[in-house]
Amino acid sequence: MATANKLIITCAITGGVHTPTMSEFLPVTPDEIAAQSIAAAEAGASILHLHARDPNDGRPTPDPAVFLQFLPRIKQATDAVINVTTGGGLNMTLDDRLAAPLRVKPEMCSLNMGSMNFAVFPLADRYPSWKYDWEEPYLRGTADFIFRNTFRDIERILRTLGEEHGTKFEHECYDVGHLYNLAHFVDRGLVKPPFFIQMIFGILGGIGPDADNLLFMKRTADRLFGSDYRWSVLAAGRHQMPFATQAAMLGGSVRVGLEDSLNIGKGKLATSNAEQVSKIRTIVTELGYEIATPSEAREMLDLKGGDLVDF
Repeated sequence: MATANKLIITCAITGGVHTPTMSEFLPVTPDEIAAQSIAAAEAGASILHLHARDPNDGRPTPDPAVFLQFLPRIKQATDAVINVTTGGGLNMTLDDRLAAPLRVKPEMCSLNMGSMNFAVFPLADRYPSWKYDWEEPYLRGTADFIFRNTFRDIERILRTLGEEHGTKFEHECYDVGHLYNLAHFVDRGLVKPPFFIQMIFGILGGIGPDADNLLFMKRTADRLFGSDYRWSVLAAGRHQMPFATQAAMLGGSVRVGLEDSLNIGKGKLATSNAEQVSKIRTIVTELGYEIATPSEAREMLDLKGGDLVDF
């Protein structure tokens, strides 16, 4: 296959963890999310991983009506693969998290491959004041928070979005056990190759951002899945660019974006998602790697195509 060795850049535009106080550049309104998504695609991102925010105060929202204020605009302006979260924001129910994906039936959705402690409460100690009153308790509450995706939850997502609507997934694996959870669904025939694994490092509650862990996750996936999968790496915060670079050198794809890190360098906020895409694109192309276009990414991941979504 001509695309076999090409690298996919995913950009996670806003997420459900960082809050407006942390960066003036974090996109919050539908206009901001659309504009930054389009710019990220123009900079080289083939997949756009998308959450929605309440435009009034920036808190994560599962409301399909908010998603529909930016998804069609992004689709009209770019050929990028639109990937809608099923993780949503902290404390959302599974029904909340599925509301928008089931409404818009995208080519891709993210899918966290297990329940886990998902802790970002240390971030709250960095800020002496807050732009909105929801931000500090939202972050501090993660000291007693479990992100829920049971085997039954995952099966529901795979059946309703995957089997019924042809959506494929960014299988988010925050630890080695998540790879084995994925293998369970592969063995049952609920996940079919080629599937896309996003290995995630540096979230408190998940596997740590150590190079040995990257190699171990990759070797474990190779043992479980052989040539049936494609893989990508994201790492939180300051580990973002170094881990992405290491992944590329091992034959993987990469994910950047303001969901995962607010910075472009030590102590320097990124002014946009496109700035991060441009930086990792420069790094990997200088190392000799080719970047997949959106159409090539669709071929590599066997996606249904942008004409079969519902927005």
